[in-house]
Amino acid sequence: MIRNYFKIAWRKLKKNRLYSFVNILGLTAGLASCLLIGLYLVNELSYDNFHHNADRIIRLTMEYGHGTDATKTAVTGSKSGPQLKRMFPEIEAYVRTLKANRLFDNDGKAFDEQNVLYADQAFFKVFSFNLLKGNAADVLTAPDHIVLTEASAKKYFGAEDPMGKTLRSGSRNFVVSGVTANVPSNSQIHFDFVLPFDILPAAKNEEWFSANYVTYLQLKDAGNIGQLQKQISAYMQQVNKGELKMTGKEYMTLKLEPLKSVHLHSQLSGFEPNGSLVYIYILFSVALLTLFIAAVNYTNLAVAQSAGRSAEISIRKVLGASAIQLFRQFIGESFFFTTLATLLAVAAAYILLPQFNMIAGKAFTTQELLNPLVLILLFVLSIIISFVAGAYPSLLLSNEKIITLLKSGFSFSGNTSLRQSLIVFQFVISFFLIISTTVIVRQLKYIQTKDVGYNRNNVIVLPVNYNLYPVVGTLKTQMAAIPNVQQVSVANSSPVAVGWGDGISTHDGKKVMVNAIPADENFVPMFKLKLLAGSNYTHADLLQMDTSNNGKNFKYSFIVNESAAKALGWTPEEAIGKTINKNQDGVIKGVVKDFNFQSLHDPITPLIIFLDNQNTNEIFLKVTDNNIPQVLHDLENVWKHEAGNTPFQYHFLDDDYNAIYVSEQRTAAMFKTFSILAILLACLGLFALTAYSVLNRTKEIGIRKVLGASVTSITLLLSKNFLKLVFIAIIIASPIAWYAMNRWLQDFAYRIDIQWYMFVLAGLVTIVIAFVTVSFQSVKAAISTPVKSLRSE
Repeated sequence: MIRNYFKIAWRKLKKNRLYSFVNILGLTAGLASCLLIGLYLVNELSYDNFHHNADRIIRLTMEYGHGTDATKTAVTGSKSGPQLKRMFPEIEAYVRTLKANRLFDNDGKAFDEQNVLYADQAFFKVFSFNLLKGNAADVLTAPDHIVLTEASAKKYFGAEDPMGKTLRSGSRNFVVSGVTANVPSNSQIHFDFVLPFDILPAAKNEEWFSANYVTYLQLKDAGNIGQLQKQISAYMQQVNKGELKMTGKEYMTLKLEPLKSVHLHSQLSGFEPNGSLVYIYILFSVALLTLFIAAVNYTNLAVAQSAGRSAEISIRKVLGASAIQLFRQFIGESFFFTTLATLLAVAAAYILLPQFNMIAGKAFTTQELLNPLVLILLFVLSIIISFVAGAYPSLLLSNEKIITLLKSGFSFSGNTSLRQSLIVFQFVISFFLIISTTVIVRQLKYIQTKDVGYNRNNVIVLPVNYNLYPVVGTLKTQMAAIPNVQQVSVANSSPVAVGWGDGISTHDGKKVMVNAIPADENFVPMFKLKLLAGSNYTHADLLQMDTSNNGKNFKYSFIVNESAAKALGWTPEEAIGKTINKNQDGVIKGVVKDFNFQSLHDPITPLIIFLDNQNTNEIFLKVTDNNIPQVLHDLENVWKHEAGNTPFQYHFLDDDYNAIYVSEQRTAAMFKTFSILAILLACLGLFALTAYSVLNRTKEIGIRKVLGASVTSITLLLSKNFLKLVFIAIIIASPIAWYAMNRWLQDFAYRIDIQWYMFVLAGLVTIVIAFVTVSFQSVKAAISTPVKSLRSE
């Protein structure tokens, strides 16, 4: 019997190819999107849960400012962790971390690694990274120790056991003391190599204000966080007045963030970008709504198709078919279609997984996608959908009188308001996603085109490690002589993302936390920073610093931005010649106009630029548009001649700038994808409702045609009510979309305004798509022969 039901379902599929294709397509799209979104949500919600002591691990953050003017950061000074452990017995351990790049060499194979983590000795005891080789208690106890991930071990040593083997880095040899499994994707800490924090100067020179380190604390009791925060706040007030000598409303304090809440709840990013709880809610809602809409549309289309089977059902009843047999038949047919859609959904998700990984910024594997538990849940959902889609029409048809079915067919005229409400609901979601996508894309375009106060076009960036410090001057000179290279500058960091935190003070005791850029004399003119007062450094200043460092005649000098001058209480003109202290006294030589050296999410904060040729991390080259490939070739030749076996690597500054907003770019891509999906599902729902209407008004359409109604008039008659529903959806969705996107834009210190024409254009697009969908069924009904619809009358 079941085999017979499947045969009938297969014949039905071949007979009604369009309806069957539309029905299966909608359900497949809904189930596939639900599967992929579910995979993403499980990953995001499980961040850092794999650490055994996750409930007792805290991330330390810093807040400083003047009164209500506060700056918050996820990086702290090197003193924060050790000092708090000394002061508070509730703290069991601390771990300071720093991300950096470093050149490693093994048997002539050299790689400039970008994912090197410096960490305190307790790192592998506090965090539960899977240590495959080595002892968590001592893998970082010696200054020459290094821990590799599986991937890094294979990269340098192949199939050999790496334990005890040596990696060379500059003048140092590091011995492999441990190997970990590759870091899970749901970790906020990522690394390929781990080196002892003790080899950094910061380990010996503890400072509150050199804020470059992400610090973690492990508590003895997870329940003491609130009380400990109060104690730390009180202690930092004493530090402010005593050790830091702060006056008035100036302050600096430390805050506690539970590790498991950092990824989704913190507003502060450390070395890794955070997730977004708002996006989690949105995606979860999208998954549920997508599945719900797909299921409702599938059921509606199934019911619409069933209305055309009244003759078949009546004949079966005449031949003795019982209500339960009819019920089984409809359920069996529905199960056939939903099973087919489910299998296609799994296949679609499998095929689309690489593209989804690119959009979501993840690295999900097919093993994660094909998790048995997930697949079982998906098939349970499909069974529920098949039951509802099969039971509803079978119950209605089996209870109808045979004579009625044979003479007049059957009309599903009930629950019209419910079906119309569902259409409105679907188009509310569609319009909301269209507006959201429009706003996000326009904000991204604004970010990409905004004048941020410095030049970032046609700037090539060459990363430099400390091994190359002796030849940086030579590289700079020779590269400046290459044709089409206009300017060359070296600095610790680019103006795109300044990562050096420091503190400065005046002689009267005023302290200001600043970002700092150690750079050469070409930095200001190359990036076209605008001087408001004073002057830039000269080459003579650099030469004087080089020859006077060991003497007593060198006078330190600084260039500060507007915000730094204001924080110190001076106008740009007043700041020139003033003395400030950063480890040693120096005078302010120039003041530059504020520029955005951080994300546009954040306002501009105080910044200083000072001469330094010992902390060079990057070489910057301003080039012309002419033959950039040849310029890169010439740069590589100079590099190979002077830099030995250090790999030649480069990137462009505008790519660095765009990388800051990769999260927003992924969000835009996801919204685009789900906007298309929502429109597709909404149109399928409209398609089903139009089919209902046409079936219920078949005789009316026939009579109108007999009385002379044209195809156009009938098409408009059938379409106008549906377009009213779409218009109602637009009215409902508009204020919701405006409010939600306005809230999203509040996260940016610099943002666009939401314009009225965005809603008009989105509304027109929605109405046109809806009209095309409705017209397909309407025109088909309008051109049909009236004899067929009136022959039973």
